Amino acid sequence: MAASLEKMVDPTLAEMGKNLNEAMKMLEDNQRKEEENEKRYTRKDIPGPLQGSGQDMVSILQLVQNLMHGEEEEESSQAYRLQNVGEQGHMALLGHSLAAYISVLDRERLRKLTTRILSDTTLWLCRLFRYENGSAYYHEDDREGLLKICRLVIHTRYEDYTVEGFNVLYTKQPVIYISSAARMGLGQALCNQLGLPLSCMCRVPCNTMFGSQHQMDVALLDRLIKDDAESGKLPLLLVANAGTPGAGHTDKLGRLKELCEQYKMWLHVEGVNLATLALGYVSSSVLAATKCDSMTLTLGSWLGLPAVPAVTLYRHEDPSLSLAAGLTSSQPVEKLRALPLWLSLQYLGHDGIVERIKHASQLSQRLLENLKNLDFIKTSVEDELSSPVVVFKFFQEYANRDQTPHAAQASTIQHSIISNERHVYDTFNQWLGEQLAQLVPASGVDVVELEDEGTCVRFSPLMTSAVLGTEIQDVDQLVDCLKMKIPVLTSTLQLRDEFEQEVKRTVGLLYIEDLSWPGLGVVRYSYHSDGKNDDKQEKELEKINTELLKKLNELESDLSFSLGPEFGGEKNCVYIGMVTEDLDVSELVETIAATGREIEENSRLLENMTEVVRKGIQEAQLQLQKANEERLLEEGLLRQIPVVGSVLNWFSPFQASPKGRTFNLTAGSLESTESTYVSKAQGTGTTPPPTPTSSLAKQRLPGQKIFKRSLRSSDAFSETSSVSHCEDLEKIDQRPPALSPGQEQGRLETEKTEQQQEVAQATNIETDNIQSDKSPNDCTKVEEQGSQR
Repeated sequence: MAASLEKMVDPTLAEMGKNLNEAMKMLEDNQRKEEENEKRYTRKDIPGPLQGSGQDMVSILQLVQNLMHGEEEEESSQAYRLQNVGEQGHMALLGHSLAAYISVLDRERLRKLTTRILSDTTLWLCRLFRYENGSAYYHEDDREGLLKICRLVIHTRYEDYTVEGFNVLYTKQPVIYISSAARMGLGQALCNQLGLPLSCMCRVPCNTMFGSQHQMDVALLDRLIKDDAESGKLPLLLVANAGTPGAGHTDKLGRLKELCEQYKMWLHVEGVNLATLALGYVSSSVLAATKCDSMTLTLGSWLGLPAVPAVTLYRHEDPSLSLAAGLTSSQPVEKLRALPLWLSLQYLGHDGIVERIKHASQLSQRLLENLKNLDFIKTSVEDELSSPVVVFKFFQEYANRDQTPHAAQASTIQHSIISNERHVYDTFNQWLGEQLAQLVPASGVDVVELEDEGTCVRFSPLMTSAVLGTEIQDVDQLVDCLKMKIPVLTSTLQLRDEFEQEVKRTVGLLYIEDLSWPGLGVVRYSYHSDGKNDDKQEKELEKINTELLKKLNELESDLSFSLGPEFGGEKNCVYIGMVTEDLDVSELVETIAATGREIEENSRLLENMTEVVRKGIQEAQLQLQKANEERLLEEGLLRQIPVVGSVLNWFSPFQASPKGRTFNLTAGSLESTESTYVSKAQGTGTTPPPTPTSSLAKQRLPGQKIFKRSLRSSDAFSETSSVSHCEDLEKIDQRPPALSPGQEQGRLETEKTEQQQEVAQATNIETDNIQSDKSPNDCTKVEEQGSQR
């Protein structure tokens, strides 16, 4: 590319392209030299005064690079996006530089150049997306095109609007209809920009009985338009979707066009499915968009082009009204907005554009085909043959949904169960979407909230694949990760009820119901307060549960224990994350309870230690004082006189054992020190009680972690039973044959003789033991008696 730039006639253009290449190369170079012990926020991050001498381009670009890659946690993802900008992205960025350069040309040259750029781009887009005889408006904000269309329709339907303004609108209020599945805040943004009250915006519900639940209800729309017309209002414009923002469904555009023609309304269409108009095969529902009055295309996300404007194609015969609405401009500089798109479309070509859109559609079909073979995955797509957007979620029916205690309460309980189920599934699907996006970032999946389906995972490659560089192997990796997560989700969902019942049966634990937690459940160790105030009890509760969480995390297990979400979670609780099917819930709950009791006992011991020691010291002082008084009485009064006492002690020494006291922390009692002075060693005292452990502690197999139960327990039991049964059969087979009556009598006499001999031997052994236990005198007496005999 550098050689081609040197062959350019205009040296300014060559220099511009060269500088752009150098700038992009510097910005995409992620191997920055980091200083040791660099702080997170340096002085460069703080705004400062403008330097008087100025800076060179390298310094400025280095500053931009530091600002782009300043956050360490965002460095990898941002670098990944920059690497996929590609040559077509460089062309779009070059367009912005060229626009600034072209704007300084003389007026005539600028007019000719902008007219050519605008006419070429409009012609290419109209042919590419099958929109005949259309005009184009290029805008930065994708809502700005619809805003200009609304002004165009107002100028068209209200002839005196240019002169009388809002007075014309007051006499006959305009109404704009949008779908309830449209983008959030679209209606309010239009009313704010147009200066209309919110009563001019009518949200049309989607289908509830027949058809897709994300499509606009045409019959209800017909009734709404008829009612507004009869009440003196003017139905002005209808905004339809060719690919809703959430699920990617397309409205019945053909039927809506007929309805708009009947009431002389304007039909505007927007959505991601409009990109498929460039393909060879287009579904009939999307193909009907070519007959609408206007449509908005977001080519930047579809083709992976950075900083290119969105385009609104429209048909209108009066150029003056288009100029009044702002769709066209007499300023040549305004027409330069199309320059980046003009350069990028030429670089990609017709085949390159179609190939990118086709590749995104193939990615969707690849994922959809794999999802059909997965259990517990529910998809929500409009057309299984050609759906650019794939929405799916994890779903599993509860087995005990229909079990209600009384028929009168069946409706209320059923509604509560269904509501809780949906909340739980929303939480689990939120976790699933976040995990998939983290494990396979190149897939571009995200989490979306739908009105009927709840929380779902969305895969929309038309909006992400061109930027992220998504390939077929990324989709396959996404499916593999999904297969690994499904067993975890099903196991956790099945064990949640068992965990709840086990916690409720365990003394000292309190089950906390938190439907927004993606995991096994939430438990709190209940602290037994002894008449303490609420503040002190809350502190003790926080201290015990915090220490409990620390102890649980120190265990060698595969479970995740945490304090819960940063915002909105319960306080002083232990949150348990996702689990597998081999989890032993009983052992887990018993371990939590035993660990909590141990922490509470230690806490109580430390809490009472100060008071116990203080009382022990006071009691020791009293006993020592009493012992001193007793010593004075024993020694006598004369021994207390300084000189006389020394002489008396010399002639008649008084021997008294030292008396002291020792405090046993384990027993919590005072003890005498006489045994210490006698044995010349400090006593060990009472042995402390053993640390409480779980009653369910069991011997584990090598490599088996805690809280895991053997999945082959039934097989092992049957194998052991069969082995023991075989041993019994072998013992039966090894028994001696039957004896005759004479032989049996001889065998019995032999056994009787052997038993008598064993008894005699036992008697002799006992006699020897008795003699060995006697004292020497007793032994002498025995010997004398033997000699007399």
